[in-house]
Amino acid sequence: MAPLMAGRPRRLIVLASGLLLALAGCSSTDPTPKPDVVVDLLQQDWQHTSGVTADGDVLRVAATARSIVQQNGGGGQPNPPLNLAGTHLAVSGDFTLSATFADVTADASWALYDRPPVIADEFRVEPAGLRLTLQGDGLEIAVFDGTQKSDVTQPVPVHDERVTVSDPGAPLTVRRSGDTLMIASGADRLASLPLGKVFSSGNLWLGLSSDSGAFNVTSLKAAAPESAGLRTSGAAVADVHPSAEGLQALAAKTRPDFRIGAAVALGPLTADADYAREMVSNFGSVTPENAMKPQALSPQRGVYTFEEADAIIAIAKSKGMIVHGHTIAFSEAMPHWMRELPSGTAAERQSSATALLDYIRTVVTHFKGKLDSWDVVNEPFDVDQGTSLQQNVWYRVFGPGYPTVVSQAVYKADPAVKQFINENGADVPGRRQAALLKLALDTNARGGHIYGVGLQAHVYDFSTDAIPAGKLSKTLAKFEAAGLRVRISENDVKDDPGTGAQAEQYATVLATCLRSSACVSYTTWGVDDRYDWWVDDHGNLQQGHDFIFNDGQPTPAYDAMRRALGG
Repeated sequence: MAPLMAGRPRRLIVLASGLLLALAGCSSTDPTPKPDVVVDLLQQDWQHTSGVTADGDVLRVAATARSIVQQNGGGGQPNPPLNLAGTHLAVSGDFTLSATFADVTADASWALYDRPPVIADEFRVEPAGLRLTLQGDGLEIAVFDGTQKSDVTQPVPVHDERVTVSDPGAPLTVRRSGDTLMIASGADRLASLPLGKVFSSGNLWLGLSSDSGAFNVTSLKAAAPESAGLRTSGAAVADVHPSAEGLQALAAKTRPDFRIGAAVALGPLTADADYAREMVSNFGSVTPENAMKPQALSPQRGVYTFEEADAIIAIAKSKGMIVHGHTIAFSEAMPHWMRELPSGTAAERQSSATALLDYIRTVVTHFKGKLDSWDVVNEPFDVDQGTSLQQNVWYRVFGPGYPTVVSQAVYKADPAVKQFINENGADVPGRRQAALLKLALDTNARGGHIYGVGLQAHVYDFSTDAIPAGKLSKTLAKFEAAGLRVRISENDVKDDPGTGAQAEQYATVLATCLRSSACVSYTTWGVDDRYDWWVDDHGNLQQGHDFIFNDGQPTPAYDAMRRALGG
């Protein structure tokens, strides 16, 4: 894979201010205008942006139909891509951006955001920014201020209007001047809005997408007065390095082959310096939180969007980390095309089996040699903590032995990658743990290749979810006696009983895992509470406090984990 920041040479040009003013549709009265900085964004790094392909001096944009399906299979909140891992802009004051579209077959969208969105399991938190959507001679202008309304899955813009453009092929321009935001098409001013403060972070993130067609971008430029400090910027993670005092380094003193990891998202990894520092300093393993789930990798049948997952893998490789793939067969996080595959007749099941096996082969082959391990089956049992297999599309198409079919297909595509079955509620001895052990052994007895199990270790309610050291030790010994390895795969702990109890639980799970030769790695399901969001029963967005960093600072849980590792 090419280095993360690879791409065509960047062009940063200083020109006379007349160009900036032309982009803004204005004229200058200053007889000696100061030079302005202009950035040709077509010449920047777009290689990890889904649906966008650089072709000479043109960006070709195709529809991806990326969306976030809810846990029950409903909904489908749009999740259009941004250029997260490539180039974004830094500018401290006024700016102008200009874009020209050509060969629009259906619609063309251009997004400009103040920061990347937060992508959760079932929703996307829309950041402050602007989205322009051209369809025929109609242009929709939608401005978001970053505040959340009643339903986070249906973000409501603070300004939303549709205007007619006289020439769809004319350059579209966006200009911020103080508190004013102006949008124009060619020489026609379309809107002047008191919303300039939407862009106040000093960073600009760009996205190009189409809902159902394709288009070309023949010109894309940014300009700003020299005093605004306009410049291109890469990923925040680029300049941070593993720490000799971090969690991974401490664990390696006891067990050099043991990996401490975290689930990560590309947005904060590339945009948030605190998050990047916390992640790279402390962890030796990465699990893409959502970027490798089926709905992220294949939003349409036969269409694959590997770019964000590839970017995470490239970052991990550059920092000496291994990557755990998450996940192949899962009842949730499936695109609608996969969830709705027919299974009523033998012919339908045969056709659907072909589609599912094609998906496995394509995905696993793409990542072959880049991953240490995969969750080949994720959360197979019912959601009410029972022991029955969920009758998802994999079950309906292949029957109750589907884990073996999946395992064999993964092995055929990549024999070297380690395979895990990952489940919640099986961290301590009980019926669910016994069912997980039986499923793994039965899968292998039928010809599967399961290396071990993932114990998620979510502690959301101490009265039901607490994981004592003694019970976890018995669990690890039981799986080891059966010839299976164990990953603590998604540990997170609520702070409802206090940060002291939270810290003790984190340290207990980590220390117990480290002491067992059966436990090959430990992963926490997140990094910083800054990105820990959930929706309550009333539909309101709430911030959690489950992770070991909070707003850029270590929590007592982090300190307790360091002590457990001898630090």
